[in-house]
Amino acid sequence: MYELQGLKSEALEIYKEILKKDPQNGEARAAIHRLSGVRRHFPGVNETMKKFFVEMDSDAEFAEFERWLSRL
Repeated sequence: MYELQGLKSEALEIYKEILKKDPQNGEARAAIHRLSGVRRHFPGVNETMKKFFVEMDSDAEFAEFERWLSRL
């Protein structure tokens, strides 16, 4: 989900945690490789949407976030 939102460094940290727990996880390893290259091209995070995502708790907020994602 983080990766789809453009939150590359957050996604990368989660994949690293997965790989620590399961060193044979090829999907996590591939994601780390992919994100390590992509991060250089997309610095920064949409902090407004990150905060909105972390704090959302209603169906209306989830729907709004989904609309935002579909525009990416």
